[in-house]
Amino acid sequence: MKTAAVIGSGFGGLALAVRLQAAGVQTTVLEKRDRPGGRAYVYEDSGYVFDGGPTVITAPECLEAVFQAAGRDLKDYVDLIPVNPFYRLHWEDGYAFDYSNDLEQVNRQIAEKSPRDVDGYARFRRYTEEVFKEGYVKLASTPFLDFRSMIRVAPQLARLQAFRSVYSMVSRYVRDEHLRQALSFHSLLVGGNPFTSSSIYTLIHALERKWGVFFPRGGTGSLVGAFVRLFEELGGELRLDCPVERIRTSNGRVTGVDAADGWSRDVDVVASNADVVHTFSKLLPGEPAAATIARGLARKRHSMSLFVIYFGVRRRHANLAHHSVLFGPRYRELLKDIFARGHLADDFSLYLHAPTTTDPEIAPPGCEAFYVLSPVPHLGKASIDWKVEGPRYRDRILGYLEERYIPGLSGDLETVRIFTPEDFRDVLNAHHGSAFSLEPILRQSAYFRVHNRDPRIGGLYFTGSGTHPGAGVPGVVNSAEATAGLILQDLGVGQPAPVRAPS
Repeated sequence: MKTAAVIGSGFGGLALAVRLQAAGVQTTVLEKRDRPGGRAYVYEDSGYVFDGGPTVITAPECLEAVFQAAGRDLKDYVDLIPVNPFYRLHWEDGYAFDYSNDLEQVNRQIAEKSPRDVDGYARFRRYTEEVFKEGYVKLASTPFLDFRSMIRVAPQLARLQAFRSVYSMVSRYVRDEHLRQALSFHSLLVGGNPFTSSSIYTLIHALERKWGVFFPRGGTGSLVGAFVRLFEELGGELRLDCPVERIRTSNGRVTGVDAADGWSRDVDVVASNADVVHTFSKLLPGEPAAATIARGLARKRHSMSLFVIYFGVRRRHANLAHHSVLFGPRYRELLKDIFARGHLADDFSLYLHAPTTTDPEIAPPGCEAFYVLSPVPHLGKASIDWKVEGPRYRDRILGYLEERYIPGLSGDLETVRIFTPEDFRDVLNAHHGSAFSLEPILRQSAYFRVHNRDPRIGGLYFTGSGTHPGAGVPGVVNSAEATAGLILQDLGVGQPAPVRAPS
């Protein structure tokens, strides 16, 4: 039997491990923390359940495909609840917009705000559907291993003007500034600045409109639990509290893995779901090329970091949507502060997650669980002592929420914790504390991202946000499909899964 070790139990690592184990490759997942999930870690406190990271679940077809690869049905493991509206968007001038796949409702809101943009939105939708077909259906689970693979798709990318930014492309179709922001913020969900990320990322609109936005009953952690349950049913091994210290190599090829708890094993292949810079700089000490590769990756552009507050309150708030985006007074200039200037601004734009609006069981009766995040510069851009600044920034954000969206918040608080860029660095081994690994700009996408199969070290593979196609739950799950296909092909076990057509 062939053997594999997967480093990290994020969605990418777990999806890959399930596919390998289902194909007959004896697979061990090694996780540094005491629970699986990676960025989808779960915190529990005083009866509240807080999802640590991803909360916007889209493209359920790619999740279903992982279970189908094992001959199982996702619905037997987890209940995905539709969320509507997808997002409620708020601005400081009092304007609000509910974005969903109810086309009639969305068009009515656009007509009330800017009648001339109704036709522009229709043309924007058609554009995103084309991008979705080329960028997601055809390429999301297809590895880019050589430059010829990039040349083959170049004509389509040029035709779709992938060289333009998300915001620039939205602005071609829509004139109202509120609506431009409403249709361009999505790239931030995968770590990208709307003003510099490739317009390819407008495909998120078509993806959401096709399949919807969902929330797993019990929280995103229940989806992690579903992957773990399936993996272990198939005979896979998950080791927690087991940080990897070394990927062993010999003659330019992987030979095994050593962990800090004394666990050590010879394996045929290793797949890293860990941060790509960390993998090359820390886990390959005996490989001559690794340090050079790490330095090259460290010089690339990395996504912004996040400041996250998890808090529970002893009262429900019926006026809030499940997902809210709270735009501050600045858009372009705030994003420049975050991505270019490395400045922690006095103002902020926030994402507010209120999952108890969909699933009340994740908080005590009559109470509500929240998390709010603010995009902030990563540690390579800004020299901020978050041990000092974190409590101050927390209080500023909670004060802002109380003033504008959650009256009486300070008196209702029962539990509060924060997660800062330093935690992304120290807990998740993220380079510069980046929340989404490499920034999703065109020259760091597809072939120009870390390859799913390393071209220099035999038996070394990657899955997750640092490799193709990138961050976000659909991105990392599709990366697992691409990587699994390569591993199975290289090991001579089964055949790579074909690229899926949308159902």
